[in-house]
Amino acid sequence: MAAAVARGGAQRYFTRWYKPDVKGRPCEDFCVLQHSNRICVITLAEAHPLLQSGKTIKSINYQISANCSRLQNKVSGKSKRGAQFLTELAPLCRISSTDGEEYTIYSCIRGRLIEVNENILSNPTILQEKPSTEGYIAVVLPKFEESKSITQGLLTQKEYEEVLLKRLNSSS
Repeated sequence: MAAAVARGGAQRYFTRWYKPDVKGRPCEDFCVLQHSNRICVITLAEAHPLLQSGKTIKSINYQISANCSRLQNKVSGKSKRGAQFLTELAPLCRISSTDGEEYTIYSCIRGRLIEVNENILSNPTILQEKPSTEGYIAVVLPKFEESKSITQGLLTQKEYEEVLLKRLNSSS
């Protein structure tokens, strides 16, 4: 899946949807890249604090609680048996930066967790350098009957740009 996104497919085959200020945390925005086959790739939106200059990622942890690690997600077969089911506010991972801040990354959509990006564990800088391609967080497959409705509550690229403009105007 990651290879398809990496080769410029992010613009061609994916529709970008945005979830700003998740759980009321200012600027903690996420991007959902929805493929025409309904698979969704969860990434950080351009305005997320981790993508701003001066931030350095110290660690990425897919261990959500004592009993739940996203790395333990084992998917098999056509019906994706064994995949963890996620709600919109299900945490995917926690990312710590060297300045002491910790960010929880949420799925933003309901569906089955198909895979998490283990490459960012050994090379966290790709999360910042290529957030829409090799630096994705996870791949989620919504239920077929929900695949059209999952974008309710998410913003289009244009709507998200308006949110960013309002933030800029209110801070100046």
